[in-house]
Amino acid sequence: MSAPASIDLPGGGAVVCRLGGQPLRDGGRARDCDMTIAEEVPVGFVYNGFSYAVMMATPDDLEDFAVGFSLAEGLIENLSGMRAASARASGEGIELAMELAPDAFAHFLRRRRVRSLRGHTSCGICGVEDLAGLGSAPPPARTDARGISIEHEAVHRALAALRDFQPLSRMTHCAHAAAWASCDGSLRLVREDVGRHNALDKLVGACLRADIAAVDGFCLVTSRCSYEMVQKAVAARFPALVAISAPTALAIRTARQAGLTPIALGRGEQPVVYSGADGAGLA
Repeated sequence: MSAPASIDLPGGGAVVCRLGGQPLRDGGRARDCDMTIAEEVPVGFVYNGFSYAVMMATPDDLEDFAVGFSLAEGLIENLSGMRAASARASGEGIELAMELAPDAFAHFLRRRRVRSLRGHTSCGICGVEDLAGLGSAPPPARTDARGISIEHEAVHRALAALRDFQPLSRMTHCAHAAAWASCDGSLRLVREDVGRHNALDKLVGACLRADIAAVDGFCLVTSRCSYEMVQKAVAARFPALVAISAPTALAIRTARQAGLTPIALGRGEQPVVYSGADGAGLA
């Protein structure tokens, strides 16, 4: 199959809540109002009947989430590793049931990481039982691009355009975005979620399902650049990861090992390149 079947569930990523007016200090009372609030639900990942992880996420673009999370976790290498995916909503949350191809499932059984806790929206390695569990994660894969050159105007162009592609963030003011941009800064895909890791997983899955060549652009995220974000970008074979804040030291070391170029926007006009391989960076 070229991609899992589309997963559509009622409700979507936002709900409208009625907020009651609260007494004010001057004796007055604020008016009642309706406010759009982002949804956050437990999403369980089940592979061939085996439970693997539960992530708190926005219930949008679940087909992309299924593919991207599976790739980032090292459970599949490409779309051929996943035969089918379906979602079932219940009072407890959403179950994403995926059927791995025989080779991928055999690999899953050999190296699957045990997650004993719920993965919250803020974390990427939640639920690993001990420090040794981190060592079982797949080693960084080397990116396909060497010496990629991105003009700093392209980075600013992508960032300036991104807001127009963040409907959930505009409505709720509490969602992260991950975007794929062409080398000239034109946005091609954007995914949102209340969790920054989830947004990136969804983007990874969307790029894979759309058969977008990872060497033809860069990834832009509206969050900090931590170790886990670099790991996901490396698994997707992105050549560069642009974040709105500086990366951590571990993120830089991981990126350098893999050949990924992390770029931070910071407070200045000029983006900062923290690591590069074979001349990779900003032009």
